[in-house]
Amino acid sequence: MKFPHRSMPHSRMRRMRKDDFSRRLMREHTLTTNDLIYPVFVLEGSNAEEAVHSMPGVKRQSLDKLLNTAEEALKLGIPMLALFPVITQNKTEKAEEAYNPDGLIPNVVRKLRETFPKLGIMTDVALDPYTIHGQDGLTDADGYVLNDETVEVLVKQALCHAEAGAQVIAPSDMMDGRIGAIRQALENNGHIHTRIMAYSAKYASAFYGPFRDAVGSAANLGKADKYNYQMDPANTNEALQEVAMDIQEGADMVMVKPGLPYLDVIRRVKDEFGVPTYAYQVSGEYAMLQAAIQNGWLDGNKVILESLLAFKRAGADGILTYYAIEAAKQLHASGRF
Repeated sequence: MKFPHRSMPHSRMRRMRKDDFSRRLMREHTLTTNDLIYPVFVLEGSNAEEAVHSMPGVKRQSLDKLLNTAEEALKLGIPMLALFPVITQNKTEKAEEAYNPDGLIPNVVRKLRETFPKLGIMTDVALDPYTIHGQDGLTDADGYVLNDETVEVLVKQALCHAEAGAQVIAPSDMMDGRIGAIRQALENNGHIHTRIMAYSAKYASAFYGPFRDAVGSAANLGKADKYNYQMDPANTNEALQEVAMDIQEGADMVMVKPGLPYLDVIRRVKDEFGVPTYAYQVSGEYAMLQAAIQNGWLDGNKVILESLLAFKRAGADGILTYYAIEAAKQLHASGRF
């Protein structure tokens, strides 16, 4: 028998990789259905379903269709849906429709809570679906997004959603001070159990394009940008400042957005604060993967779960992903749900 070269170390890293049982025993991070949040696009009307062409496999759905999706998500063990409205009417300069108690999102929240009381419902608090200019807030004559005036409207929107029954409010606007203002308003109005997931480190990213198509704000935004309120992709220290402020103001959870291009930010946030930390695998990330999967360049049965596991490895407690249903099915099929 030929023995290994005497310089071979006594510790062979491949020993533990040899068999499935030992690979499982040493696995450092695990992805389960408990880690998934499913973002869905809600249409006005009924019996309506529209494909989002820049996000193959994703659909806009009216409430009656969404109920079937919600039921499937619940059966698969997905803890929460994140609602995003597709508003085609009543867009204005001051976004009054955003806090209409009889509007699209409050009605959808009430029906989902009534039908599926154990399913978590998170609502987006931002004005871009409701403004005629596609910005996340009110603007002045020069098009600059006004901070404090916008926060006043966001507070109304958050209260409207909380009163409809949303358990989680998710301000995605990046206005200064909005978490504190919303938390105070929720407390003052008896919504002491309503959680806030703050989009704390939301970058001015080019990966949002398909999402804006999906909610119908791309045409309104036109060639304008959001650089004066969303974060510079070059910065990470600034992200820690944003997170610290949101926690101090009353956020229960914080989010980094986008996801895969910002894994370093997720890691820094988790290491620094140790709070519930979430990532959003955004529309552009989904579109890139999905295009490669549909062209046969990548194996969807492998890369979807691998991409999501990367968030867990970086420190995320959960992931908003358009792959939530597909990932949950794969996890169930593998017995790892």
